[in-house]
This record gives sequence, structure tokens and C-alpha cells, in this order.
Amino acid sequence: MLLPVIACNNNLDKPKQTKLEYPKTKKTDVVDNYFGTKVADPYRWLEDDNSEETAEWVKQQNALTFDYLSKIPFRETIKKRLTEIWNYPKYGVPFKKKNFYFFFKNDGMQNQSVLYMQDGLKEKPYILLDPNKFSKDGTTALAGLSISKDAKYLAYSIAKGGSDWNEIFVLNIKTKKILDDNLKWVKFSGMAWYGNGFYYSRYDEPKKGTELQQKNEYHKVYFHKTGTSQNDDKLIYENKKYPLRNYVAQTTEDQRFLLLYETETTDGNALYYKDLNKHETNFKLIAKGFDYEYSVIDNIDDLLLIRTNDNAPKYRAILIDPANTETSSAQVTESGDCLTAQVVEEKNRNTIIPEKEDVLQSISLVGGKIIAEYMKDASSKAFVYNMDGNVEKEIKLPGIGSLSGFSGKKQDSIAFCSFTSFTFPSTIYKYNVNTNISEIYIKSAIDFNTEEYETKQIFYKSKDGTKIPMFITYKKGIKLNGKNPAMLYGYGGFNISITPGFSISRLIFLENGGIYAVPNIRGGGEYGEEWHKAGTKLHKQNVFDDFIAAAEYLIKKKYTSPDKLAISGGSNGGLLVGACMTQRPDLFKVALPAVGVMDMLRFHKFTIGWAWVGDYGSSDDSVQFNNLIKYSPLHNIKKDVNYPATLVTTADHDDRVVPAHSFKFISTLQEKQKGDNPVLIRIETMAGHGAGKPTRKLIDQATDILSFTFYNLDIEPKK
Repeated sequence: MLLPVIACNNNLDKPKQTKLEYPKTKKTDVVDNYFGTKVADPYRWLEDDNSEETAEWVKQQNALTFDYLSKIPFRETIKKRLTEIWNYPKYGVPFKKKNFYFFFKNDGMQNQSVLYMQDGLKEKPYILLDPNKFSKDGTTALAGLSISKDAKYLAYSIAKGGSDWNEIFVLNIKTKKILDDNLKWVKFSGMAWYGNGFYYSRYDEPKKGTELQQKNEYHKVYFHKTGTSQNDDKLIYENKKYPLRNYVAQTTEDQRFLLLYETETTDGNALYYKDLNKHETNFKLIAKGFDYEYSVIDNIDDLLLIRTNDNAPKYRAILIDPANTETSSAQVTESGDCLTAQVVEEKNRNTIIPEKEDVLQSISLVGGKIIAEYMKDASSKAFVYNMDGNVEKEIKLPGIGSLSGFSGKKQDSIAFCSFTSFTFPSTIYKYNVNTNISEIYIKSAIDFNTEEYETKQIFYKSKDGTKIPMFITYKKGIKLNGKNPAMLYGYGGFNISITPGFSISRLIFLENGGIYAVPNIRGGGEYGEEWHKAGTKLHKQNVFDDFIAAAEYLIKKKYTSPDKLAISGGSNGGLLVGACMTQRPDLFKVALPAVGVMDMLRFHKFTIGWAWVGDYGSSDDSVQFNNLIKYSPLHNIKKDVNYPATLVTTADHDDRVVPAHSFKFISTLQEKQKGDNPVLIRIETMAGHGAGKPTRKLIDQATDILSFTFYNLDIEPKK
């Protein structure tokens, strides 16, 4: 293997790269025929994550990558500084159940955050659940939790090795004893309490050996009574007619209403309910699917408060009386007599907060008021409304940044929220809805001078003339001479808004003269559903054009240059990076696609990939196939092109975007890469799509990504 060597230049050791020798990856003659177009898939065998051949390939690739990274002379310098910054207390937003408060805290270097409980805000908190005890290596994480209305029980789910598969356990809060309850094969589920039990969602047990790859079908909702076996759980709902739909249950705070959400993609849902006080057998339809989103905030007596984008692309809040339904001509899913064909018509929907110019992100009921959080140009604003929907006051925020939403009770005047920005660590605020006074509740010290940095928002034009906002963060006084290293981060999909957020690893880049830029490209939700739709299916190229235009803007305005520009993104953002680096390899020096969707022709064949068809389309459709193959990163790598220095990151337990996407992409890239820029893959073990990854693994991965980036952007980090 040829690895980087150190050449002396006067008194400065400067790394000099030579082309790497990559492991030889076997090719096969697999060819698919899509509507008359033959598409080769020579690395199809890497989709088998259980084969010895794939395991050996992973071993060889990791050996090359970690050998390369170990030769970077300043890798330990970066890890040391990263660890220093990381080591500060981190707090979650307090939430209340009955008369108790609960919150998460990480002392600084704990692998997992710990759940604390306190009997009142002035009482001393104590540990209720410590996920660091789930496993010795910290790779088993807390995935979700729900506390019973009487605060007697804590139901919590765990995820092992980063997988989406969860197990649910139940803790007696008073005795701190874990009950015998153990629920398995849970995925994409809540835990909605009703009395001494809860509703949850699960799949049937998959075939052994296919757990991380098999397509997820026939989602079901069960009711589990505490202290009983999972075998005794009552089936509440299943739909044998539509295997590719998901179902999640929710109960209102007073446990009167049971809500059932039905989805078939990541966007839009149908909504059903039962009035549990009336012991109703059948679910009734409130809103048909799947064109719009309907999210129940809570009930106000007999009425349900719902946030929706139905007839409001930027969302509105409505009150409906679920009992006041009328017969509808809507097509309703069939499953015995479980559902009835009734729907609340528009004339019976009372708009409380109408659609406005800005996007209504979230709603909270606190102290007899409605707190509404809005997004204006991808930054948070918040207002207090009375129950008639009239604005009473605006909540003052520290500046450009992101709110977490407000945690409070309908009957209490106190709420908590967190605020963060690019150089503003998450800070917990205590807000009094009666006095409109917001004060810092918890603020952690960090070994980084945030006052030396600034964030500004600019607007640039994309290829088709659409105006796109972009946040740019850098050290005050920086010179715009085209010589600054820059990191361009993006996502652009699934109606997800990328608002200002705090990242410890980003600080290393900033304090070494880097510029961090985040464009709010189409496909996200920054300007509502129309903005989202403009970056989906046949319009997906808009997303890549927006991102490429952001890079061109940074270069034109001399923030950076192509030799100093890195791009990064994860999951759908990994697709973004893969598409842009193959479309414009001349524009970037470093590419960092993480857990990306790289094979746009086969993504829907694995685990939950079928749910992404609403955003991407499907190669099973001839028109959509012709669109997908034009930008699919795997299928657009060309021979003898000098692609950017690339570090693909993925994990062996990623059952959201299976690692085969990254395996096939890097194999093709290594085969066809022309220049000396390294193209490598880092495959994490006992980790998944990202959630729940222990601190030690987060630091190790961030160290490797930063080292690779600095090395290839020719940055010498401060010691």
C-alpha cells in the first residue's frame, strides 16, 4: 500500500500525497433491465452484509483507511483539542409529569446522557435511569421513553449498536426496579400510556440473519399491560391489505382520546381516533391520507387541537370536534370493521391560528395559552396566543438561532425551552407565560470563546433564479481573499429544516480559520410544503443546483476557492454530497458523504427504504427511473475523472440506509478515480445511522473526519 509520506520543506513538515493502492474488489456480471435500459451492478454481492466475503472486504477497506489516517501527523492534536472542548456539562429541557420534573444530563464525557428526576424545581435531582449501564462499551443507547400519567412507571426503549430495532422495558419509578416486561421487534414506535399499560408499534420477528436488511412490512399496533408477557399483548390494529404502511398510536394528556397515525411515505398521514371514555371499538377517520400532515397537539375538552398543512402549505392550527363527523366519499383502508368511513369536513374545522407568511413549526399548550414557534428564513421566532387565536405577545430570543419547542403543562404558567445557534451552545431557558419573562435556567461553560465569531445570513440565486438563504459563520475580521478553508453543509429533503445548531466538532474547524456555510436548499421545510415539493421526485435536481450555486457563491465572493472547499452531509445529505461531487468534481477539494443514499435504483428494496419513494420516486416507474438514473451517485461516477478527496462514512448496524449504498459507491469510485486524491471508506462497528452513538465513538469519528479534511485542505491545526 502506498500511503502519505512526510517531505521536509525548510523547517516545516508538510505532507505530500501519492496515489493509494486500493484493495481489489471483485466484480460480477449482474445486469438489470429497466424499461429497456440495461444497468450493470457489478458490486451487488456487497449487499449481503452477512457473507464472509463482505466481512473480508470491510476488513481490508478499514485497514487501508485507518492506516492512512494514522499517518496524518496532527491527528492526535485534533483529538486532544476535540476532547477538551467536548468535556462540558450538557443538559436537556426539563419536562413535567404529575408533580415531578425530569431532565437529561451528560457530565461531559459520559458515553450516554443520564435521566434525572427531581421532586420539585428547588429539590435536589437524583438519577432515575443511567443508560451507561446498559452495556460496557456504551453502544446500547436509550432510544425513547414515556412516563405514565400517575408517574408510577417509566417505559423506555433501547437500541443496540445503533440499529433501528428497539426493545422496550418498564421501570417502577418509586422502587427503581425494572419489571419483567420485555417487548421485542419494536421499530418506529411511540409508547402511549393508557391506565396501567401503553400502546406501541412493532413488526413480526424477521428471519434470522436478515434483521438489518429485510424490508419492513406489516406494521402493527399493540396494547401492553404492565407486568405481563408480550405474548399477552392485545392487537389493536393491523392492515393486511397494505403491507407498506406504518401505524403509530398517541394518547391525549388526559388519556381520553386514542389517535392513530397512518403513513405510507415520510410525508403526509391519515388520522383516526377513538374516544376511550366511550369504550368505542372502531377507529373513526378524522383526516384522510396522504396528501397532508395532521398532528394532534392535545385535546381541549371535547375538541382536538391540530397542526396541519391542509389548505395551508406553511401550516395552521385548527380545532375540530371529532364527534361531529359527516359521511365522506374518501377511500378508507379496509381491515375488517376496524375503520369507519367518516371524516371531519372543512366547514367543521375551526381555524384558530391561520397560515401566515412564516412557517408554523410547533405548538405548545401552556398556562391556558398557545405558544406558537415560527420559522422565518430558517431562524426561530415565538409568540403567545390566547385560546381564541389572538396574538398577545412575542417571546424575545437571544438572536439568530433555533428553539427546541416549549415543554410545559396546560395548567402551569412555567415552560422550558432550549435555544442554540452555530456558536451558541444549547442553553435552557425558563419562561413564565403570565409575565412574559424568559430567564436562563441552565447555561454550561465551554472551552471556546464564542464572542470571537459571528454568523450572518445572505441570499443568493440558484441556477433557475430562485433566491436561497445561507448562513455563514466565521471568525470576526476574516479576510475574504479566496484562501480560507470552507465547509459547506446541506441536507435538502423530507421536509426537514436545517436551522442554526451547535456542533462541537465544527468549532475545531472554525478556530483554525475555517468558514462554515449552511444553505437552506429546496427539499427542506424552511418555507413550507411548496419549498419541500420543489426538491422532490422529478424536481430533485433543484436540490443539487441550489447546493452547487452555494459553492459558486462562496468562491465568487472570495470566501474560499475550489482547492479549499469541503462539502458534507449525512443520510439524504450523503446523497446530496454524492450527487454534487459527481456532477461538479471540479468545484470541491474534499467530499464527506455520511450514511448516504447512493443507489437510487434499489434504495426501496431494503428495510424502510420504501417509505422514501414519496420524496425520491421509484425506479419501478419508467418516468421516475429516467430521472433517478441521471443523478444517482453510484451510477454517475465516470472513468478517469479526478474526484475530490473523499471519506465515505457508514456503519455495520445501519438499518436505515443500509451500508451497501456506501460499499458499492466507494468500490466504484476507487475503480474509476483518476487523480491522486484519496477515496476511502470508514466503516464503524457496533453503530448505526447515528442516533445513540456513544461519546467515545463520536469523538473518534469526528477526529478522523477532521484529520482527513485538514490534511487534504492543507490546514495545519493549532496546537
